[in-house]
Amino acid sequence: MKTDNKAATAASKTDCHTATTSAATSGSASRTAFGILLIISVSHLLNDMIQSVIPAVYPILKEKFGFTFTQIGLITLVFQMTSSILQPFTGLYADRNPKPYSLSIGMCFTLCGLLLLSTSNTLALILLSVGLVGLGSSVFHPEASRAAQLASGGRKSLAQSIFQVGGNGGNAIGPLLAAAIVLPHGQGAISWFALAAIAAALLLLVVGKWYSRSLTATRSSEKNASPGRPLSARLVRRALVILVILLFSKYFFTASMTSYFTFFLMDKFALDVKSSQLCLFAYLAAFAAGTVIGGALGDRFGRKRIILISILGAAPFALAMPHLSIGWTVIMAAITGFIIASAFPSIIVYATELLPDRVGMISGVFFGLMFGIGGLGSAFFGWLADHTSIEFIFRISSLLPLIGIIALWLPDLGKCQK
Repeated sequence: MKTDNKAATAASKTDCHTATTSAATSGSASRTAFGILLIISVSHLLNDMIQSVIPAVYPILKEKFGFTFTQIGLITLVFQMTSSILQPFTGLYADRNPKPYSLSIGMCFTLCGLLLLSTSNTLALILLSVGLVGLGSSVFHPEASRAAQLASGGRKSLAQSIFQVGGNGGNAIGPLLAAAIVLPHGQGAISWFALAAIAAALLLLVVGKWYSRSLTATRSSEKNASPGRPLSARLVRRALVILVILLFSKYFFTASMTSYFTFFLMDKFALDVKSSQLCLFAYLAAFAAGTVIGGALGDRFGRKRIILISILGAAPFALAMPHLSIGWTVIMAAITGFIIASAFPSIIVYATELLPDRVGMISGVFFGLMFGIGGLGSAFFGWLADHTSIEFIFRISSLLPLIGIIALWLPDLGKCQK
């Protein structure tokens, strides 16, 4: 028995050493390309700013076309599912056959979707337009995540945080710009955001050129590397299942906030559309800040600990939010957004450390799940709001962060990471 334990311990140390050695090797292979990471982050900001315009204009579409909450949820579902279904496949393809210039091509799909959305006059055309934006997203996120990994110089958590904060910043800015541009001028003003898509496509051409050169230099070393995995296949599967459940709790809750928080404020406190979108901006800005802080804290205190604290720790503030005055409601929403957002960089890095040779696929799966779960959540809460009330769905969604307790059962990778 003691012999078996010693053998297991030795094997575990060997696996940890292999993983650590591989990480060190990849890290020393190149320096961190901060200029490229900044361009990728800005492109992510523009991409997600465009995407966040879609839920921000829901009140306009609802009033203009007389949509029900179920139809509003359907619009989000089509957008999110288009992206989520395709992202794992584009991510896996990127692992095997990286296409540096596909980043710009994907942004062209987003451009077409925006222009169509600005002129759509039926639900079917609106669904087609948001589907094109989702298709562009399915190309962008896995390939951009892989490019960020390549530019990291081995500092994966830092690269992921820089990449992710761009997206969260875009999500925060989008509703604010929609309030300033689209609300006063109507649906047609959505076409102004095409300028952002064009700018992103041009920036991504720069990334594509650098990406192409870097792939040539690193392809041989990647083939010879043996990354190793610090956990058994059974523990990897268990960890991935737990991470998916945690994504469910995080993004079902986030869907209720991004899609229906403005309606909740207008219904309960009689705010106008512009004021409610400013409150949504406060939530999304705090969400963006939480992403940066969470990435740094994950490196310092361990990703498992941050995942647990960031989801479960948001529960008291989320539970209080539906029962407070307007001022405290917005404050609780911002605190909740800050805390719960800090989980995602740690979740992504934790997952890629489970499967270090499948960065694109893992990124595609988790970004895809993020969009897919968000889409399902938006559709579900839209249906529930039609059959109950907008306030009722916030009482239900505030329970979701309690699911974060299951992070206690994640395997501890800390010993292998250090």
